[in-house]
Parts: sequence; C-alpha cells; structure tokens
Amino acid sequence: MAQPVVTELPAEQLHPGDQHEIPSFEAHGSFDSLKDRIKKHYEIASDYYYSLWGQHIHHGLFKSPSETKEQAQVNLINYLLEISALPAGTKVLDVGCGIGGTSRFLAREHGAKVTGITISGRQVEIAKQVTTTEVGDAAASGSSEGFFQYPEKEGKAGGAVRFLELDAEKMLEYFQPATGEKQTFDCVWISEALSHLPNKELFFSSSFSLLNGGGSRLVIADWFKAPGLTAQQEETDIKPIEDGMLLPRLYTVDEYVTMAEKAGFRARQKPIDISKDVAKTWDISWSLVASPSLWAFAISQGRDGLAFLQAFRAMRRGYANGTFRYAVMCFEKP
Repeated sequence: MAQPVVTELPAEQLHPGDQHEIPSFEAHGSFDSLKDRIKKHYEIASDYYYSLWGQHIHHGLFKSPSETKEQAQVNLINYLLEISALPAGTKVLDVGCGIGGTSRFLAREHGAKVTGITISGRQVEIAKQVTTTEVGDAAASGSSEGFFQYPEKEGKAGGAVRFLELDAEKMLEYFQPATGEKQTFDCVWISEALSHLPNKELFFSSSFSLLNGGGSRLVIADWFKAPGLTAQQEETDIKPIEDGMLLPRLYTVDEYVTMAEKAGFRARQKPIDISKDVAKTWDISWSLVASPSLWAFAISQGRDGLAFLQAFRAMRRGYANGTFRYAVMCFEKP
C-alpha cells in the first residue's frame, strides 16, 4: 500500500489538522467490535507508524532538549530496565510488541529471549522483515520455534526474538493450553498496550499465571487519566483521546495498582509519573503529521482515520492541562 510522505511543518505554515473537523465521539459498540477496529487500524496504519516513529512505536523520554525522538525512545526502554532491574538473559513476553522495536532491543542489548505478540498480522510481517535485515535469514533457521538469534556482543551471550500474531486476552490459553507443553516467562513487558485492552483484570491475572515465581517481573509503561477529573475535563480532554486512539475508558494509575495487587502482585517499583519528560513526543508528532496528503489518506480510511490524527492534538492538550498522564511501574510475583 502506498504511504503518504511525512514532512516537517514550517512554524509559519497552517497545520492541515486545523482545516478538518474533529469527529464527534463515537461509543464502542462492544469490546469485540473495539478489538476489530484496533486490528483494522494497525493493519492499515503500521507502515505509516514505521515511517513516522521508526522501530519504536512508543513515547520518548527526553533527558535534554537536543535529543532526537529515536534517542528518547531508547531512553524510555533503558529507564524501564533500570526501574525493573531486569537481569540479562531473561525470558520475556513483550505484549503488544508493535513492529518489534523493544523486543529486538531486549534481545540485542540485554541478551533476553523474547516472544513478542501483537493482534496485527501486518505488524508481525514488518517485525520479521526488520529483524531479518538486522540479523539475517540464517539467524532464524536454527530454531523450530521461529526465534531469530542475535550474535554474542562484547563477550555477552546474544539473545533471541520471535513474533506471534496473538490477541493478548488469549495469551494464557495459548502459552498454557489444557493439554500440551506449558510455557512460562521471567518477565511480562507491556508498553503502551494495556490501555488498549478491554479486560485489564484478565491481563493482570493471565500475566501472574504466566510468570515464574520468586521475583519475576511485570513491567508497565502506559497512558492514564488524572484522578478526580470533572465531567467537563473528561469530555474535552479525555474522550477525544479514547476515541481517536481506540481505547476503552482510560484508567488512573491507582486503578492499575489495585488490579495488580488483586491478581497477586506486589509493587517492586511504585508508579512514577514521567509525563513532563515524555510530552514532547506529541509536539514532534504533531509537526510530523503536517502533510496534506497524509490527512487525505486518513480521511479516505473513514472517521476513525481522521479521529486518530486529531487525537494527536488532544494528547498535547491533555499533557498541557495535566489531565492526561504517563507513568511507569514494575510489579513482581512473590
């Protein structure tokens, strides 16, 4: 599929987004229909995501004004490694892996054996293509499970990575079927994907069941709404994000903690709000979606395409108003 060209926007030029209406809020018919819309979105938009953000489809953690978004995105992964103290060489399940940027990083730089899962078949295709370019076809030939093997680096054993098309809400039955081999992990890693999942309680309980005991980790980075918002704040700042980004309702940080504890986890690293350090991601992104052809492409995909791009504006507004938050945290299984 031909993708629109992404260009930077001169400061004095009117943004194309200002010339298009913001679609009115459209409630999700059901959780199943929401998942269908999410899958369709990623099937259509993943190539565009790759051209816009590169390998890492998540926020960047900006430590200095001079850092690029690519450097900031790696900063975020390293910060999650820091707060989780994840040992090198661990077995990781990367839930909502996108096109595999974090999965590859953990395998290449941390020696992890990573299984990345995504609801999108197109994302699996891109992830495998990028990984093949990085390590070569031969690196996948030695594994019956489809792992790409990374070479030794600086005297440290290389990791491995594979990608599966799998609905996160079915991960427990996939990795621990009623009959057959059962798989467990040392870490479940989920970055900006949990907010998409309709049944978050199921995610926490499934993660607990899939983890080995004795301090295995659940690492989370995600989007949240601030607590105690007024109805007007929900309407103007939060609903446009939920609508455009195809989310069920946004949760607060405390709600995640409650669900994790109910599932049996205990906090290893309590939530840390890093909103101020990641908000620049959407200033950059808004300038990158400046091509009129990109907006024409979005409109051609229906109201969800237009709502998605207009949600970029809502994300910036939410961060500026303090109604929309970003936090990281780590739990462990006793």
